[in-house]
Amino acid sequence: MHKNWIDLTGELSVALREVRGGAPDVMKGFSAIAQAALKANALDTKTKELIALAISVATRCDGCIGFHAEAAVKHGATRDEIMETMGMAIYMGAGPSVMYAAQAVEAYDQFAQKKAAAEAANSAVR
Repeated sequence: MHKNWIDLTGELSVALREVRGGAPDVMKGFSAIAQAALKANALDTKTKELIALAISVATRCDGCIGFHAEAAVKHGATRDEIMETMGMAIYMGAGPSVMYAAQAVEAYDQFAQKKAAAEAANSAVR
């Protein structure tokens, strides 16, 4: 494993709370942009998260990869969809995007495994 993406996003979430507290108006504006951008219209939210993941790879943003890989899992993205998305990211971002694409797939796999484990635990409780 190259990185623990679940820990990375957890740690960033703590740091982001500090930013929200220190720049609340800016972060409220950013949150409003995110909500508007991700709202399902002509494209569903899963597709938008896949686009965001590709952009995260092309711009080489580790935190963005983590959060958008997690969101892609939550919105039902398949591993095949992730792989096609990584193909587009590589096409748009060249060699460095190949390295980040591998990390995005790793992040997706970790979050998918976490979701499957939670679902298994929930069904065992029932």
